Amino acid sequence: MQTTRSESYEFVVVANRLPVDRIVTDDGEAAWRRAPGGLVSALAPVMENTTGAWVGWHGAADETLEPFDEGGIQLIPVPLSGAEHRLYYEGFSNSTLWPLYHDVIVPPEFHRTWWVAYREINARFARAAADVAAQGATVWVHDYQLQLVPRMLRDLRPDLTIGFFDHIPFPPAELFAQLPWRARILEGLLGADLIGFQRASDTANFLTGVKRFLGISSRKGEIHAPGASHVARAQTHPISIDTSKIDELVADPAVRARARQIREELGDPQTILLGVDRLDYTKGIRHRLKAYGELLEDGALNVDEVCLLQIASPSREHVDSYQQLREEVEGTVGRINGEFDTMAHSAVRYLHHAYPVEEMVALYLAADVALVTPLRDGMNLVAKEYVQARSDGGGRLVLSEFAGAADQLVNAVVVNPHDIDGLKAAILQAVTMPRFDAARRMASMRRNVARHDVTRWSELFLSALAATRTQAGTTDAAEER
Repeated sequence: MQTTRSESYEFVVVANRLPVDRIVTDDGEAAWRRAPGGLVSALAPVMENTTGAWVGWHGAADETLEPFDEGGIQLIPVPLSGAEHRLYYEGFSNSTLWPLYHDVIVPPEFHRTWWVAYREINARFARAAADVAAQGATVWVHDYQLQLVPRMLRDLRPDLTIGFFDHIPFPPAELFAQLPWRARILEGLLGADLIGFQRASDTANFLTGVKRFLGISSRKGEIHAPGASHVARAQTHPISIDTSKIDELVADPAVRARARQIREELGDPQTILLGVDRLDYTKGIRHRLKAYGELLEDGALNVDEVCLLQIASPSREHVDSYQQLREEVEGTVGRINGEFDTMAHSAVRYLHHAYPVEEMVALYLAADVALVTPLRDGMNLVAKEYVQARSDGGGRLVLSEFAGAADQLVNAVVVNPHDIDGLKAAILQAVTMPRFDAARRMASMRRNVARHDVTRWSELFLSALAATRTQAGTTDAAEER
């Protein structure tokens, strides 16, 4: 993809997907709609104010599209064939890196053909970004699918300021050691001026990996790679949510009416427990169901008073481990309901669907307790969305200590989801928590989320990234003297 200088941009985002979804209008015409999500909300104003472009795949294999504008953002589609998507995305990204970076809950697979595809597709994304970035532009690369892009981009365009943000956990060196291409991944990331992580532990893991596998020491997060023309910096920048959007929906009478309707449709139980997850083995859904089933069996909870509403949106359904997980989860739900359902009440209402944000906020308002209990998660924005939605002071949050959100939402009922007895106790604590205590905890967490929303996150990261350019210029001047 070649562009002219008139098609160059001062700020370029590079991500696996473009921030749009293809839809069919009422007239039967194909069109594009801006995708929901905090990242899009945070970066759209920056891009609209600075002549920005977004580089990514548009979601359809074996199709090549020209760049186009949607909502004031120039979109640069990167084509992928069906075979490339299977090897690069389903293969290396989600069957090698994803399980490895999530504590090897499922064993990662290492295939050289997957690695070759990953490297080639990363090079394609890097070339696309290099082609549209203006002289001296800022390029922000996102997530584990594109970890080689920073180095490739720097080789193509050393004039650029390059940031990278890792949205998922970065593994400890003992796990990262398993990856045959570990040095290449680290070298790829070190092409960035600033590498951002969700948690301080992720940043520390990365720096340890650089020392162990590349032999490069760091000082206060700064890495001076031999022969490199820049200093790479690793910092912690926890991502957040679009609080204004949540507030807007909470105030919507239609959303509030839908929340009341949800309770009625569930039989208006005394307590609604809510789980909202992608159907992924990292999310701890099986552990949650086991704990809940045992609480019913023990008599600590009664199906006439409590209902678990579990939303499990479809995810990576062509991957074997995800197909197996769905069978296990649905089998467990069937066993619990078969044993504990009554004519009037269901123990578990299980929905294998994705829902728009309006319905999600209605669910947050309807639920008395949110169960956010992943076995490993970079951040988990559901926890923050639930907290922000509960401006009424109601609601309780049970939160896994292995979610990045636990570093900030310290007033949640924090739990180790691997400890089933501990998880049962946490659920009971939340269900029986006095309203005053629950309101105090929720108010504290809402203040934290309000102070650190997704706009603040992007501002802090981009300010830190811009500072690297200033620091680099100061260093260069000092060396010239």
